[in-house]
Amino acid sequence: MDPKAVKYGSSLLVPSVQELAKKSIATVPQRYLRPDLEKPIVADAGSMSEIPVIDMEGLVSKESMDSELAELDLACKEWGFFQLINHGMSLSLVEKVKTEIQDFFNLPMEEKKKYWQNPGEVEGFGQAFVVSDEQKLDWGDMFFLTTLPVYSRKPHLFPKLPLPFRETLNQYSLELEKLAMAILLQIAKAINMNIEEMREFFEGGLQSIRMNYYPPCGEPEQVIGLTPHSDASGLTILLQVNEVEGLQVKKDGKWVPVKPLRNAFIVNIGDVLEVITNGAYRSIEHRATVNSEKERLSIATFYNPNYNGEVGPAPSLISEGKQALFRRVRVEDYLKTLFDRKLHEKSHLDSMRI
Repeated sequence: MDPKAVKYGSSLLVPSVQELAKKSIATVPQRYLRPDLEKPIVADAGSMSEIPVIDMEGLVSKESMDSELAELDLACKEWGFFQLINHGMSLSLVEKVKTEIQDFFNLPMEEKKKYWQNPGEVEGFGQAFVVSDEQKLDWGDMFFLTTLPVYSRKPHLFPKLPLPFRETLNQYSLELEKLAMAILLQIAKAINMNIEEMREFFEGGLQSIRMNYYPPCGEPEQVIGLTPHSDASGLTILLQVNEVEGLQVKKDGKWVPVKPLRNAFIVNIGDVLEVITNGAYRSIEHRATVNSEKERLSIATFYNPNYNGEVGPAPSLISEGKQALFRRVRVEDYLKTLFDRKLHEKSHLDSMRI
């Protein structure tokens, strides 16, 4: 296969919110105030159930496989989100990742500048989806980079990361590739899709990682850590790095706060899987809120189809007279148009509808 350089489009350079939050500012700068976001109704903890919990061991055990697959099907249909327990990944590796991400964000600014976004690129420290100088900004910094296939790693980023972080992240990305593939094959089973088709879409897939740092903010209700959106990926596997909550999922018009379970991953369906399942499993809007006293860190791993491939509804799900709801497009074109626009709800997916 001819290795192609992965092109995501670009994002405008913006100041570091982590640095901004270190200065004791009396008021939040105008560009971060978000009166444009409706004050959404947050569901009370008691009034709504939590996002579903799926047991990976249950999915592969002969005794509980059918009932766990039914649970997975329901979670993907009703929520688009679930927490994955007993995922089989080394917990000592997960703990190392958490510690070393905190250290990485705490590097002095001089060090971090080596990993800052270059003009015309999205990878590195900064923010994504910034397309104009007037645009409102999120109250958070990210570090974004392509991790797999190995040849698509940017020479000035991954190979230059400090040790032992580079080795830990390398191991984490390889383990998560295996886990993502295992989840995707179970999803294919749950929806009665041809398993080989799922393999064809995702084998040798494009993996990228986004580490998020949300500093505390004195007026948390005036800002947003991450704008409401659905993920463009096939599958997203999120690891909460510290104990501060902030992820909220939209369900029936209300925002449901997610309480991460210890040693679990939070998994969600992205736009690409909505396309592949022809709308049966939908990507769900979510957002990150900000804490008034504590920073929050998380690491999201996005798993996408092969960069040289195409994405469209799975043939086995549009036979029997069912109509395709989405166009087929090259993965390369899909990703390029993604970063050309502001992050807004499900606007990117809507552009693919027939």
